[in-house]
Amino acid sequence: MDAGAVKNNYSHLQNSIKNGWHAQMNWLSDRPKRRAFPKILWPEVKSIIVVGLNYAPNIDIFKLLKKKNRAFISSYALNRDYHDIIKGRLKELASILSSAKGIEEQKEAKVKIFVDTAPVMEKALAQKASIGWMGKHSVIVSRKSGSYLFLGVIYTNIDLPKSKEQQERCGSCEKCLTICPTNAFIRPYVLDARKCLAYYNNEHKGHIPLEFRILMGNRIFGCDDCIAICPWNKFAKSTSEIKLQAREELIAPEIAQFLSFDDKKFRAFFTRSPIKRLGIKRFLRNVLICAGNSEDKTLLAQIKFHLTDDSPLVRAMAVWALYRLEEREEFLAMRQFYLKNEKDEQVVNEWNISG
Repeated sequence: MDAGAVKNNYSHLQNSIKNGWHAQMNWLSDRPKRRAFPKILWPEVKSIIVVGLNYAPNIDIFKLLKKKNRAFISSYALNRDYHDIIKGRLKELASILSSAKGIEEQKEAKVKIFVDTAPVMEKALAQKASIGWMGKHSVIVSRKSGSYLFLGVIYTNIDLPKSKEQQERCGSCEKCLTICPTNAFIRPYVLDARKCLAYYNNEHKGHIPLEFRILMGNRIFGCDDCIAICPWNKFAKSTSEIKLQAREELIAPEIAQFLSFDDKKFRAFFTRSPIKRLGIKRFLRNVLICAGNSEDKTLLAQIKFHLTDDSPLVRAMAVWALYRLEEREEFLAMRQFYLKNEKDEQVVNEWNISG
């Protein structure tokens, strides 16, 4: 696609930032013009190549969400980190372009590759490059891959044949909007991250607000509801990329298993996984919330173990999970004991949740 063909993205981005819909993802508000206009990011760019990699799973997402004492992990994180896979493919393609001679009588071809590594509006570019169209859930939809597409971008200083922009094909369907557990969509194509479960358990650094914890259900990483419900997924074949096919041990794993993790176990188990970037403390925060939603009292011993964790983030969610599962009299007795030495305000507030 022509690097100068991207229009109307800046006003949309500005509006989202103005309204705070990007939550604490401050990189979205950092230098927005560089994100919206490719030539500001790299003045030499003439053409942009966008690639899409299908990661459609061969599992029933909604069946997994019903298993309360099992953990749900977003489809995109069920195996290897896609950044590494796509970056490798882009480097191969970029090397071909870089070695090209005589294209439009140019002597030297330059390229830059991006996989979430720079201020690039991949989804807007993907629509312009005819990869797919922007669905009402603000995710690219493809006729062949449905809503399951990873995107990668190459900027180059050479002129390439121009593609025709993909037209929107959602019609009157709004299933992706109405299924959202937290009503995070302001309107079609506009997501408020401050209400998005995937934002809270993937990106949010602090405590997850009380109003979203029960709604998290068993989701320890990501939320696929709006993606999985898309009718276009019926045309998508499960991914043929072995490195993206779901690891058996990540399909509905037991919450109890993850409650036993320390930092060493966490890093070993999630080697080369996007989940690893959470770190053990945010990971345990998410797992403890899901434990509180599990209705499984056999998890109480493990939950109590985390009441003395060195991180207030973990201790606070251990208290909340305990409150959800423990008998009231026992909870009140434990509150009296633990509050004697608790200094963190958030943890104190969690202990006082029972009123």
